[in-house]
Amino acid sequence: MSEFNAINQRKQDHINAILSDQAIDRQQSGFDHIQLRHCALPELDFAQLDSQCTLFDHTLAFPLLISSMTGGSGAQLEKINRHLAEAAADQQIALAVGSQRVMMANSDAQRSFAIRRYAPNVPLLANLGAVQLNYGFGLDEAKRAVDCLEANALILHLNPLQELIQPEGDRNFAGLCAKIEQLARELPVPIILKEVGCGLSAADIQRGLNAGIGWFDLAGRGGTSWSRIEAHRASKSQQQALGLLFQDWGYTTPQALQNARPFQDQARFIASGGIRNGIDMVKSVIMGGYVCGVAAPFLQPALQSTDAVVQTITEFKQAFQVAQFLVGAATTTDLFLNDALLVQP
Repeated sequence: MSEFNAINQRKQDHINAILSDQAIDRQQSGFDHIQLRHCALPELDFAQLDSQCTLFDHTLAFPLLISSMTGGSGAQLEKINRHLAEAAADQQIALAVGSQRVMMANSDAQRSFAIRRYAPNVPLLANLGAVQLNYGFGLDEAKRAVDCLEANALILHLNPLQELIQPEGDRNFAGLCAKIEQLARELPVPIILKEVGCGLSAADIQRGLNAGIGWFDLAGRGGTSWSRIEAHRASKSQQQALGLLFQDWGYTTPQALQNARPFQDQARFIASGGIRNGIDMVKSVIMGGYVCGVAAPFLQPALQSTDAVVQTITEFKQAFQVAQFLVGAATTTDLFLNDALLVQP
C-alpha cells in the first residue's frame, strides 16, 4: 500500500472508531468539579452582552475554535471540511483542520484542505505533526500546509502517546525543540504547539517558550482518547491492551490550565480537550483559556450538513452567553483569569 493510501486508510479508521465506540469520549474532563459563582443581581442587559474576542486580527463572535479532527483526503473529508468552514464563516468563529501530512504524499489531497474560499474572513489554522520534523519535513512542507489554507497560523501537534500505540507510529521525538525553534524563526505565520489529548506540562510550555513559541493548545485528557482509538487499529492483543491501559493518561484540561498559569504574561493558551458545552467554555476562559477548542461534538454534524454544524455552534454560544450573564460578566475580558467568578473549595 502506498504512503498516501496508508494515511488515508488510517484517517478513515479514526473516524470509524469515533463513530462506533462511545467510550472513546472519556467524559472525564474534570469541568463538572468546578463551580461557577452565581450572580442573582448581574446588573446587565442580556441583549447588550459582549461575547466577542479577537484571534489573529479577526473578531470572533465568541471564543470558539472548531478544533482539529482528522486528516486524510477524499470526498468524505472534503465534505466535512467544507461544512465546517461554511459554518465557521456563518457564525464568525475559528477553524483548525486535521493533519495535512497526506498532502505531502499526494498533491491532489490539497483539495480537501483548500477551504479559504468557504471561510474568507475567519481564522484558519493549518496542521502538521511536530514529529514529522524528524522524518524529512521542514520549512517547505510547513509553507505548503499554510499556503493551501491561506492560514493564519500553523499547528504543530504533539502526540507521543498516540504514536507509541499506533501500529505504524513515528517514535523519534529526539531533538524536536531545536527544529521547532528553527521553523518558528523562518515561517511567516505563528506556530501553535498543540497536544492531542494528554495536556501540556509546565516544562513543555517552558521548552516551547525557549523555542520562540507564543501560542499553545493545551488539549487535556478527558475527551477524545487517541490511545483508545489506536487500540482499535492495533492487530496485536498486547498493543490493544496497552492502548486501553493508557486511554486516560495525562493532565485534564483544568489541570493543564493550572500548569499554564505562571506563563500567562508570556504566551496565549487555547483550552481544549473534553469541552462539551458553553459552561465548560466559560470555566476555561476564567482559568486562562484565550479561546476554547472543541472537536468531537462537531464530527457527526459535519458529516450531515453546514446547517447541522451551525446548530451545534449555536447551542455552544447560547450556553456560553447564559453562563457569562449568570456570573455577571459583561464582556469576555471580564471572564479572563477572573478567579473571583469561581466558587473556591
